Amino acid sequence: MGSIERQDIRAKLGEDGTAPFRSLADLLERRFSCRAFLPDEVPRAVLEQMVTLAQMTPSWANTQPWQVTITSGAATQRLREALLADFDSPEPFAAPDLAFPDTYSGARLDRRREVGWQLYESTGVAKGDREASARQARENQRLFGAPHALLIHTNREMGTYGAMDCGLYLGNLLLAAESLGLGMIAQAALAQHCGVIRDLFGIPDDTVFVVGGSIGYPDRDNPVNQFRSRRAPFSESITWLDE
Repeated sequence: MGSIERQDIRAKLGEDGTAPFRSLADLLERRFSCRAFLPDEVPRAVLEQMVTLAQMTPSWANTQPWQVTITSGAATQRLREALLADFDSPEPFAAPDLAFPDTYSGARLDRRREVGWQLYESTGVAKGDREASARQARENQRLFGAPHALLIHTNREMGTYGAMDCGLYLGNLLLAAESLGLGMIAQAALAQHCGVIRDLFGIPDDTVFVVGGSIGYPDRDNPVNQFRSRRAPFSESITWLDE
């Protein structure tokens, strides 16, 4: 399995293409999963710009099935405390609304391990230090210190395609956040607390939790925000058929 650095992708694209193409390429190259945030809240107007852009996401029959909760201030702190309490509880986590993968194998396992070690190296976690790795995992429930959390649900009746549309929406949110100078990280880990989240914010039972995220201004000097995950060459994913 090969992998390529993001600057190598940029080099392969060359300088050709329209201005919109270059703008999208720049956003994709710059975007990263932010794991350390400044404490400053993002103005509501900026968050509204972000979700206005993401609302243009295409969806099955234009159903636009995403239902989004964005927290600020005391609501973010209430969520943080509830997530940490559930994480620290001796009771096992509840099953997520959407099942996590049963296993990882082959190239998928290799990529998962690679980015995991990139993360641990950036935070000074030594190989085999389970206590330190558990502390880093707990950062998910602490929302990485972000001032805002974003929670995406969809109605149960939409099934797999509702979740897929929410994934498209999330991808556009990530790019919109980057375009506005914000940091964001998508967090499937929050799905382990879907019942806690539902109870805390009175989210209807006829919805399923798809994914969460933390948002704010990135702490660009923090070492955890310095590494960049690599990408496989598209030849590992694409099959061309001409006849």
